[in-house]
Amino acid sequence: MKTMSQGNGIAPKGANKNVKIGLIADRPYWFVHVSLVSRAIHQLGAAVFLATYILNPENVKAWQISLIVAAVSGFLLLGSEAIRHRQFLREVFGLSTIFKLILVGFAHHGWLPAIPSVSAAFLLASLISHAPKAVRHRLII
Repeated sequence: MKTMSQGNGIAPKGANKNVKIGLIADRPYWFVHVSLVSRAIHQLGAAVFLATYILNPENVKAWQISLIVAAVSGFLLLGSEAIRHRQFLREVFGLSTIFKLILVGFAHHGWLPAIPSVSAAFLLASLISHAPKAVRHRLII
């Protein structure tokens, strides 16, 4: 059984087939369910956080709880993805995750305007998560 592959040759029809993507390791099938459940919980927590933080920032308890749910499930999701994609910090999805954390953190501390920064983080999350595999896992660094 092959445990890791370089993943080259993954490209849409007509695209450059020499796109370098990070190493991809196998994972047990049951772990796919862990990833799916953590992704669903993360999306729910992130959606509630977005709504409460932007639309009703006075309701501190609501956005704090949803932020905790989104953070814990996000770390679980990132960990489950890191098991399969060992070079995730060099890939588009890993670097975009760090950038999203910076945007939300800067917005929370008042270093950036809250509504545009948090909205940009969610827009980036949506774009990257729906991008083709050859884009999401492309090696940048």
